[in-house]
Amino acid sequence: MNKKLAISLLTFLFTLNAIGQTYISNVTIVDVMNKKLIPGQTVVMTNDMISAIQPSAKIKIPENGKVIDGSGKYLMPGMTDAHVHFFQSGGVYTRPDALDLRKYYSYEKEINWVHTNMEDLLRRYMQTGITSVIDVGANYHFLQQRDSFANKPYSPSIYMTGPLLTSYEPAVFKNLKNEEPFKLFTSAEDARKMVQEQLPYHPDFIKIWYIVNGDSVEASAREYEPIIKAIIEESHKNNLKVAVHATERITAQIAVENGCDYLVHDVDDEVISDGFVQLLKSKNVVLCPTLTVMSGYNKTFGQNNNFSLYDLIKSNPEQIGSLNDLKHLPNTAYLNQVKQYVNSPKSIAQSAHTDSIMMINLKKMSDAGVLIAAGTDAGNIGTQHASSYLAELNAMKKSGMSNWQVLQSATINPAKILNKEMSTGSISVGKKADLVLLNANPLDSLENLARIKLVFNKGIMIDPDTLIKETPLSLVQRQLNAYNAGNIAGFLEPYAEDVELYMFPDKLLSKGKQAMRKDYEDMFKTLPDLHCEIKERIIQGNIIIDKESVSGFGKTNLLATVIYHIENNKIKKVYFIQ
Repeated sequence: MNKKLAISLLTFLFTLNAIGQTYISNVTIVDVMNKKLIPGQTVVMTNDMISAIQPSAKIKIPENGKVIDGSGKYLMPGMTDAHVHFFQSGGVYTRPDALDLRKYYSYEKEINWVHTNMEDLLRRYMQTGITSVIDVGANYHFLQQRDSFANKPYSPSIYMTGPLLTSYEPAVFKNLKNEEPFKLFTSAEDARKMVQEQLPYHPDFIKIWYIVNGDSVEASAREYEPIIKAIIEESHKNNLKVAVHATERITAQIAVENGCDYLVHDVDDEVISDGFVQLLKSKNVVLCPTLTVMSGYNKTFGQNNNFSLYDLIKSNPEQIGSLNDLKHLPNTAYLNQVKQYVNSPKSIAQSAHTDSIMMINLKKMSDAGVLIAAGTDAGNIGTQHASSYLAELNAMKKSGMSNWQVLQSATINPAKILNKEMSTGSISVGKKADLVLLNANPLDSLENLARIKLVFNKGIMIDPDTLIKETPLSLVQRQLNAYNAGNIAGFLEPYAEDVELYMFPDKLLSKGKQAMRKDYEDMFKTLPDLHCEIKERIIQGNIIIDKESVSGFGKTNLLATVIYHIENNKIKKVYFIQ
């Protein structure tokens, strides 16, 4: 090959490589490994990998390189929710063992919903900067469905167990075949077979639901210890790590002593000793504190939900909306008993005591250097997929963890659960380009984690605003959710600036969002018990017709039919028929 031809070939190859490269220039890197901000950097992505990181002044960007201006912005690793359950929707009907509402909404319908809407939930995770999720308790159907999302640009990386191996199985989950989320063990031999049964489905790890009962928690825990040991041994023999649900100190201790790798709950029954902390450190166990999940149950059961604007916009509208259904379901003795118990002084005091113990324990472990991974237990009643993550991080911050510690728990620490820290979890050359470009510094406030400019999923650039397609139904449902929450900002958000409200057929009541704000803001303040139930709904293209029953105005409900016209992804006209 002559010199001229060689130079031409090298130029061609360089140009071809540059076309596949993306340059994020003049950005501040959030270095979670060394807990420092590095300003004025250019990060180069080649295909799905980080191929170079240099000071911007020292790097020459080729003419064909794709450039993203990172000036004034912050680049951090993609985050991980290290504790989710896709077999649960986050809505009020998803755990009939905790609140049995099957006479109003069948569990079969719930199962169908979570499978049909898994893509929507994955898109919401990506939209909030979560590029990996760890499902610590699924079923065989979801393990098969997981694989269908493997190469989708909108999907986070999914790591998933099969059914939870457990000492207790709620009756409502039995005999569901491939949809069964629990497998009840009765002996060590039985448990080993259950691990082997999962292998053909290629789980990423194994999960134990270590539930104890009886008058003596320790005696019950010790009774199951040989089985716990057998599961861990059989899993490790097949190169699978083991996660354990253990909320008592003794169950957590036994699990760790027998080789478990990952604890998915904080200890909540006692303040842990220094010896327990050292045990976790000596075994390199990762712990997910999961602080906020019980408050989701308590707020829902007590009918005390207080959704933020972020919750209302980022959550799946159907499931967050269902959490207020208890306000219009038949006023049975069962539901009244649940509400009264949750709102009783005894229950409130017990919840506060448990929360206090978890906060103390988390602070003690994080200060001592125990590996902490952030996770929500999303899918449980009141804990929405994706949108609940920020509240969990803020709860961890409230325990006394620094913003740097919280960011590590959201990025590099979860990568260590499944030995992925060499390929993801920080911004380093050779790691996967799973990144989040923020408009503000997350060290100033964790709330800035919601100010996302772009997400990069395996090098693919994603505008978060394009991930969820607004439909007429989702717009109308979101404004209904905010109405029931008394949240004026969330209520107005789906409406056009020049929205028109009519008394059917053509009597104009008001025009413009500001006029609407004044009327409804006053209404929400003076009528705090407002609640709207949809009796019937018709969806016809860009028109939604709701037959509504509204309580909170007086002793009797107000019945009305409302017609919503949607234009350009906003509610443009509303007609009231009484």
